[in-house]
Amino acid sequence: MSATADHAEERTNPAARLGFQPGQVVQEIGYDEDVDQELRKAIEEAVEGDLVDEDYDDVADAVVLWFRDDDGDLTDALVDATTYIEEGGAILLLTPKTGRAGYVEPSDISEAATTAGLTASKSVSVGKDWSGSRLATPKAAKSKR
Repeated sequence: MSATADHAEERTNPAARLGFQPGQVVQEIGYDEDVDQELRKAIEEAVEGDLVDEDYDDVADAVVLWFRDDDGDLTDALVDATTYIEEGGAILLLTPKTGRAGYVEPSDISEAATTAGLTASKSVSVGKDWSGSRLATPKAAKSKR
């Protein structure tokens, strides 16, 4: 594939835009019937493997956290998610878009991320019903400076 094709894929594939790489172990938390199956497939294609579930008992390179407003406390969910990833890993927080059931206010995401010790480095639309926020652990945030 040419460099031009690589850049085109990054623009069209949300998993590539979010930085998922071949060989990464990605743990998925909060899976339910409402998740975006196309995004899940795109992530699996990007990492060249299946997503591991909440029962995975080793550290992951990244966590995909599907979170809805009625799922409980977002700060607690983010703190729990950080225990599953390697130092310097990232959490992709996926929340329903404005007007969808389970919508989470951006201010709530920002406050929860800060309280959990995470840095929001990127927000992106990842499907017709979901928005994504890429949250970095402190080491990952520092290395980008």
